[in-house]
Amino acid sequence: MAPAGDRASFLAAVAAGADAVYLGLKHFSARMQAKNFGLGELATLVDFAHERGVRVYVAMNVLLKPGDAQAASGLIERLALMVKPDALIVQDLGLISLARQAGFEGEIHISTLANATHPAALNVAKALGATRVVLPRELDLDEIKLMAESCPEGVELELFVHGALCHCVSGRCWWSSFFGGKSGLRGRCVQPCRRLYRQGGAKGKPERLFSCQDLSLDVVTKPLLNVPKVSSWKIEGRKKGPHYVYYVVSAYRMLRDNPNDATARKSAYSLLEQALGRPGTHGRFLPQRPFPPVRPSQETASGFLVGQVKKDSGNKSYIQTRMDLLPGDLLRLGCEDDAWHQTMPLRRRIPKGGRLDVPRHPSGHLPPAKAPVFLIDRREPELMRILADLEKELSARKTPSEKEASTVTPTVFEPPTRHLRLDMGVYRAMPKGAAKSAGKGRGGDTGVWLERSSLLDVPRPVTPRVWWWLPPVIWPGEEERYRNLLAEARERGAKMFVLNSPWQVGLFENKEGVRLVGGPFCNLASADTAAQYAELGMEAAFVSPELSGEELLSLPRKSPIPLGIVLGGFWPLGITRILAEEVRVEEPILSPRGEVAWVRKFGSNHWIFPGWELDLAAHRRELEQAGYETFATLREYWPKFLDQNTRTSVFNWDQGLL
Repeated sequence: MAPAGDRASFLAAVAAGADAVYLGLKHFSARMQAKNFGLGELATLVDFAHERGVRVYVAMNVLLKPGDAQAASGLIERLALMVKPDALIVQDLGLISLARQAGFEGEIHISTLANATHPAALNVAKALGATRVVLPRELDLDEIKLMAESCPEGVELELFVHGALCHCVSGRCWWSSFFGGKSGLRGRCVQPCRRLYRQGGAKGKPERLFSCQDLSLDVVTKPLLNVPKVSSWKIEGRKKGPHYVYYVVSAYRMLRDNPNDATARKSAYSLLEQALGRPGTHGRFLPQRPFPPVRPSQETASGFLVGQVKKDSGNKSYIQTRMDLLPGDLLRLGCEDDAWHQTMPLRRRIPKGGRLDVPRHPSGHLPPAKAPVFLIDRREPELMRILADLEKELSARKTPSEKEASTVTPTVFEPPTRHLRLDMGVYRAMPKGAAKSAGKGRGGDTGVWLERSSLLDVPRPVTPRVWWWLPPVIWPGEEERYRNLLAEARERGAKMFVLNSPWQVGLFENKEGVRLVGGPFCNLASADTAAQYAELGMEAAFVSPELSGEELLSLPRKSPIPLGIVLGGFWPLGITRILAEEVRVEEPILSPRGEVAWVRKFGSNHWIFPGWELDLAAHRRELEQAGYETFATLREYWPKFLDQNTRTSVFNWDQGLL
């Protein structure tokens, strides 16, 4: 399954023998930096692909915001009428009902951003009408097999085999949003994890502490051929060019079709080396031989090193190329952190060993000697001829005009009956004195993260009055432990549970006598999503706190269930399963701008926190008037190094969320 961010990459995928292509539209795509497609152009491309037996999937895999429903419904309606793609890939569960209302009859695939990380999620996905689930990139082979063994009839699995890795778990990263309102959940990530950070204070060495190498399962993919239910190998790269798409698709097709051919494996590996990606890693895929995807001292930018900057007698910058460079090649000088960073398109051939002058950066900065220069994209003649032939055939077709605006009327939900407003402190363990007031109204409600130690610390008579919070991520091997924990909690009288992934409703085969609430880590941000949660059995939900103030205030009046919000406390930049050995927990980490972050481990995951708390207390009155029912504060203990008089944050309250 190949990525396509533009027309040329789409044709490259078809030429390389892809079985399916996934892509995005101009709106509602989790890769908004890609060129993406208009409906008229896409309709022609889909017909072209279908004639060749290639399926096409459209990714509408973003978080839905208040006010998005009509635009999304209209776009899906036109997509269904004009384009007829084989499937929609969705992150936000509210899009499933919108798609069906808009008349879309194709398949529904659950994006990896939806965070379906444990086996029970697959049954919930089937109940929602999904036919495929894209697995998290953090799973190892044994965990993939566990998911496959639990996969119900009518649902299949898709697995990433190649491409960029996020440091944080997909759907569990607010890093980019925290630092400026550009949300990865909305397709606008500015990749703050790729930057240089200092550990231990200003004197620390700048390193890429969180920048991952590319996933490349290449020669270890053979075991996947025997895993049932894994029906698709997915290649990441919708911002990549046709060269990357053609080479990577060709390589993995070769590995799939010739698993026992050593010569084919060698050829495939050679193709991947020429694909101009980042250094590759098997990551966690082999449980007995995990390969750390983060190596702080190494460069992780994409491209093939073609030379280093030299200075001539006139102090002019140039490189002496290590390979032939072709017209249309795109070079990258340095990294985004460097003041002299720039990209340089070539207009003429430079032979191996030839001189290429490096222009001065528009800001006036000169690159230092030995600054690296990388080839990041190219247009070799043979591939260009192949694409030109396909383009000639495609251009003979008439591009249909786009349909008029949608007539779909989104569902208007009746607001819920107002309840007593509650404050809730959420703790890792029951604090001293809290047991007496738990469940007794304003200021007395207590939430506790569900672990066995915290469960046993709470007196049995108090257990029914506590809101038990499940973690934002449960991995396949952890599901049985949490099922047992939930059973033990219920045996001790627990009734109220906050689920921090909508898939966790699948852990409750018997919901009699329990109250389920969607937690803030579910990323709920629209009334349609709230309605979907209600269908899953949740009586209320917390909204995502990353929305703007205007968006937050508009939600309760439209929601069919009562809503709560995180009013304060430590909200994470992200949650990760991988952490470089060099990164030390409970120590300050400075961003390029001197902002403090720190890492703390809970269970098998690491939480990366900013050095300041979220604080929306000044807007509490507005939130109450808007209709919010419950106000939670996430009570983490302060790291010793951090000044408690530090700044606070209102997240994106004062700015729009892109």
